[in-house]
Amino acid sequence: MIDTAFLITAFVTMFVVIDPIGLAPLFVALTQGVPERQRRSIALRACGLGMIILVMFALFGEAVLGFIGISMPAFRVAGGILLFLTALDMLFERRTKRREDQSGEEDYNDPSVFPLAIPLISGPGAIASVILLTGQKPGVEGLALVLAITALVLGVCLVLFLASGLLERALGKTGITVVTRLLGMLLAALSVQFVLDGLRNFAVLPG
Repeated sequence: MIDTAFLITAFVTMFVVIDPIGLAPLFVALTQGVPERQRRSIALRACGLGMIILVMFALFGEAVLGFIGISMPAFRVAGGILLFLTALDMLFERRTKRREDQSGEEDYNDPSVFPLAIPLISGPGAIASVILLTGQKPGVEGLALVLAITALVLGVCLVLFLASGLLERALGKTGITVVTRLLGMLLAALSVQFVLDGLRNFAVLPG
């Protein structure tokens, strides 16, 4: 018999941690000016890679990080630093300038792997959540439930990403610029929080 309480808990946990609704405007900002066909490819690639990473950690847990000598706090700090660099690009419109420089080229700046798949979709919080949830309900059934719920949340994420073109058209160029700057600030704050959480877990900062 399926554990309904576990299903609800797992879904709420993964939905809140991954936050598909919060990621949608970030996706718009990160793919501003990218052709619709390529935007769809970025959305599919980001969600697919995010799912693969979370499946890997659900299956092997902290052993994956431990095998290469990386602790979860170190993963948080590294993710925070990289995310901060992306936030700077968004704040100062460096991404827009790079896209203008590449306008005659086929190779667009692709955010599907970083920062979308890692660390926005499959960041330290999502990784820690799948590890904890699979540990909470050991066995094949628990693993299958966690992976199914994760796939459902990422499916919602993909739908919102694919609908982002409508959001971009509704906001217009000026609106997108304002949103990009605002989200850049929020992303910078989130990245600093990642670093602080990692340092706190290292016991460098007081709890």
